[in-house]
Amino acid sequence: MRGWPLRYSGRMKRIRVASLQYFIRPVTTFDQFRDQVAGLVDTARDYKCDLMVFPEYFTLQLLTLGDVRRPIRDQVRALSAQAPRFLELMEGLTRGSKMHVVAGTIPMERDGKIRNVSHLFTPSGAHGEQGKLHMTRFESEEWGVSPDTNLRVFETSLGRLAIAVCYDVEFPEVARAAARSGVNVLIVPSCTDDRQGYLRVRYCAHARAIENQLYVVQSSTVGSLPMVPAVSLNYGQAVIVTPSDFAFARDGILAEGIPNQETMVIGELNLETIAESRATGTVLPLRDSEETSAIVSRLEIVSL
Repeated sequence: MRGWPLRYSGRMKRIRVASLQYFIRPVTTFDQFRDQVAGLVDTARDYKCDLMVFPEYFTLQLLTLGDVRRPIRDQVRALSAQAPRFLELMEGLTRGSKMHVVAGTIPMERDGKIRNVSHLFTPSGAHGEQGKLHMTRFESEEWGVSPDTNLRVFETSLGRLAIAVCYDVEFPEVARAAARSGVNVLIVPSCTDDRQGYLRVRYCAHARAIENQLYVVQSSTVGSLPMVPAVSLNYGQAVIVTPSDFAFARDGILAEGIPNQETMVIGELNLETIAESRATGTVLPLRDSEETSAIVSRLEIVSL
């Protein structure tokens, strides 16, 4: 098997993951937001989780601290000013917790542009960033958010992790590049306003798990803030999906919540099983994809 180890080489063979269905509710102070987030971190810690995932744009809850009648572009840019305070909060909650935390996303200003950025925090206090690579139409056309340009793989005590923010999971090349770099767990913070949007992300999460023989952890926002155009509706369901083979869950679903309810789903990932599946599975799509580039380069159009 070229390019990937036949045995899992990370420090931990099993990791327990908590994925949130995060309820968006109005807040009148930053402390209210902090208390909601801190309570969820404490719960995941009580369940001895190693990794916790917040959803995309859950920080838009903070828009209710300002004038929600302003144009949404102005609100999103104003929210980026809260980023230092938010990062300080997440670092403080994660440090010493024995958990890695993917802190959803928050708009951040970079070189005069607003980008949608996810942060991975470690128990040591270190953190890395992954910007969203592909913008949905409402992000680019209405919110004025710009795409990031770099895909990152994070080397951690849990093994190699990568983040595909919501729409990014709909692009197979992103997950394939991560898997070829040794990623075993793909994390998908998401925020979707309707069932169709949610299912686009959900179905693609299943496809990426099968294609690349890895776990995919999706976290979602639920609830609504009718006064805020950005999150006036949410449809969400947290899920942990697996490859589709005998060693994994029957339907490729390790854990999932009840749609649109505030909850946390927890599952245990066996990383050695991923390595074994990539080496000796019923099918070997990650290995066999090495031939795909050559095949598609010989594409022929046949007139009949």
